Amino acid sequence: MTFRPVLSESQAVPTLEGAGVHLHRVFGYSEDNLCDPFLMMDDFRNDDPSKYKDGFPWHPHRGIETITYVLEGQVEHGDSLGNSGVLDAGSVQWMTAGSGIMHQEMPIGNDRGQMHGFQLWANLPSSLKMTTPRYQDVQATDIPTVVDDDGTAIRVITGNFWGKSGPVDGVAADPLYLDVSVPPNVEKTLQVDTYSSTFAYIFAGSGSFRDASDPIGVKVEKEFEGEELNVRDLSGNRTLVRFDTGDEIRVRSGPQGMRFLLVSGKPIREPVAWHGPIVMNTRQELMEVIRDLQHGTFIK
Repeated sequence: MTFRPVLSESQAVPTLEGAGVHLHRVFGYSEDNLCDPFLMMDDFRNDDPSKYKDGFPWHPHRGIETITYVLEGQVEHGDSLGNSGVLDAGSVQWMTAGSGIMHQEMPIGNDRGQMHGFQLWANLPSSLKMTTPRYQDVQATDIPTVVDDDGTAIRVITGNFWGKSGPVDGVAADPLYLDVSVPPNVEKTLQVDTYSSTFAYIFAGSGSFRDASDPIGVKVEKEFEGEELNVRDLSGNRTLVRFDTGDEIRVRSGPQGMRFLLVSGKPIREPVAWHGPIVMNTRQELMEVIRDLQHGTFIK
């Protein structure tokens, strides 16, 4: 087994999106595409309705998949194909925009005004950029949770983990998407695909990800056992942790426990051309999309 070294840690950045929604950008709009096949991630947790109520009015998508995971509150959605619905707390929507879709997402806080959730964008390979759009709406009750003997609880949104399979399927990146809750002062080892692009995003509590060996297998004395983790050693709320290759991730939670998203997917390794919510492979393809929007031929 090879533990994955940590490549980098970074903090999500306050950002305005849509019609003035205050959120935190975890990563995105980078030419480096460091999280390939994942393009962008937003953390839209907010307890002030005035900072999210105007939502994300009608806008186009092409060439990507969007994954919306709601923790608190609701998100009303509708699109140009006649689809509509409401995402409740704990539910997930995986939208394959494919050849093109116009849609809107309007957040609604719970009784305490909380609107908490995340949206992740996954790229589509060139062969699937123009695939037929589709939705996978998954209710909270359909997402399996597996609990280990030490109290660690993992919601399996997509992929296979600890004998459970997530309800979202048929996704190009063949991803693993987990919501991991680790009790206080617990050390865990989590298995992932060796060569998939993998990151963790901490959104509650704190903890530390450590290496047990370097990438070429030489022993390095960085074991958790017998260590006292100081506050300065811990990463907390809104921290993105990117990992190098390897088939296991090692984490130790802090004194308040730790909750994080663990996301992994197969890199596409293709050129990326951005135009807001449109992601193609070349600038010429982007120009074609703009012409489609101007001529009313965007929806295929």
